[in-house]
Amino acid sequence: MNPDIDIVYFSLFPWDHPYSSVSLSFAKEFAKHNRVFYINHPLTYKDFLSRYQEPAVQNRKKNLWRGKLQYDTTPHLPDNIIAVHPPNTIPINFLPSRHSSDRFGKWYTRLYQRNNQLILKAIQQVIDDYSLKNFIYINCFNPFYAGVLPKSMGAQLSIYQCIDDMMEEEYTARHGNRLEEQAIAKADVAFVTSTNLYKLKSHLNLETHILHNAADIDIFMRTTQENLPRPAEIQNVQTPIIGFMGNLNEYRVDYALLRKIALAHSDKTLLLIGPLNSDDYKQHGLDQLPNVILTGGKNINELPQYLRYMDCALIPFRVNKQTASVYPLKINEYLAAGRSVISSSFSDDIRSFESQILLANDHDHFIQLIDQAIAANQEEQITERIALAQTNTWTARVAQFWDIVTPKLKNIKTAQQPSS
Repeated sequence: MNPDIDIVYFSLFPWDHPYSSVSLSFAKEFAKHNRVFYINHPLTYKDFLSRYQEPAVQNRKKNLWRGKLQYDTTPHLPDNIIAVHPPNTIPINFLPSRHSSDRFGKWYTRLYQRNNQLILKAIQQVIDDYSLKNFIYINCFNPFYAGVLPKSMGAQLSIYQCIDDMMEEEYTARHGNRLEEQAIAKADVAFVTSTNLYKLKSHLNLETHILHNAADIDIFMRTTQENLPRPAEIQNVQTPIIGFMGNLNEYRVDYALLRKIALAHSDKTLLLIGPLNSDDYKQHGLDQLPNVILTGGKNINELPQYLRYMDCALIPFRVNKQTASVYPLKINEYLAAGRSVISSSFSDDIRSFESQILLANDHDHFIQLIDQAIAANQEEQITERIALAQTNTWTARVAQFWDIVTPKLKNIKTAQQPSS
């Protein structure tokens, strides 16, 4: 813990997104002892026009038209978080890089430098406006701009936080992986969220450390502590409920498996909670099955109501290169709620929970384990799950962060002291 240091936190994930994120969870925990300047990912001019009617744009349009940053008010966030929204940038991800033989490659480099300088200028304005002297800079998964800060900007440390494998999604693979590797190599410290990401990235920087995701334990422990009302979507459900909550992303979620589960367990209700980011669920006919309920996205504070009525929780992830690098937020959320869990065996990190969850080798095995999971809800088992989740809080993760960062800050201060 370093209460005398400020944190400039530049994230891919906006503070005002309807769903929680790794960076926002860290920021809220940091804000218990530190002032945090949370800088949103900028909108491109294309985003600005296509999303013009959205409140997030309307509330900022005056400054965005003028190319100025805006300090936002942050309801429901700690007072110690100062939210910043930077000016619009030029959309360039569609362009080839300078390494390409395409004649437009040089334009990417020129426009990237323009965008990067714009964001660095915005960060410098924050530093100047608040007279920041003793601060660290964290870039969370946003190497597209300001992967690290120039030394001249005065950060004690520049830290890069990698939370996923950028090579495994088309959009981010185009430029993001290359930019991220540059940021990690230049960073004073790099953090990765999973064991596989450490294998992939640690060669870039000797100061690479694993910092797993965690959970807002207190929110999810409400599942067993409070008599929560049954949500409207499942008000009349009389069957056992097997459920998944999370981003319904076609790169991760195994929709074919979900369909097989719903068909094989027609005597149960399959409850899917989370934003629908593609129409894959329609392609697999999940919206046509009578025992499947899709609720759409929910605020994190609503989730315990749904977990309260789940007989078991699922992590039906595909087994591929992307999920090999995933440490899922939801595992500790499920366990904090005391739920029994079945997961596909997609990563080293999910396998580390083998003592408290059921791991499936394939689709058939996953389906076979569901009745076993529903039966595994004895009081002793629930207590053990909650105890494991309590070791994986954001408080614990931030303490781990400072255990790594504090000695480096002390070394810097020692080096800055004049010799006698």
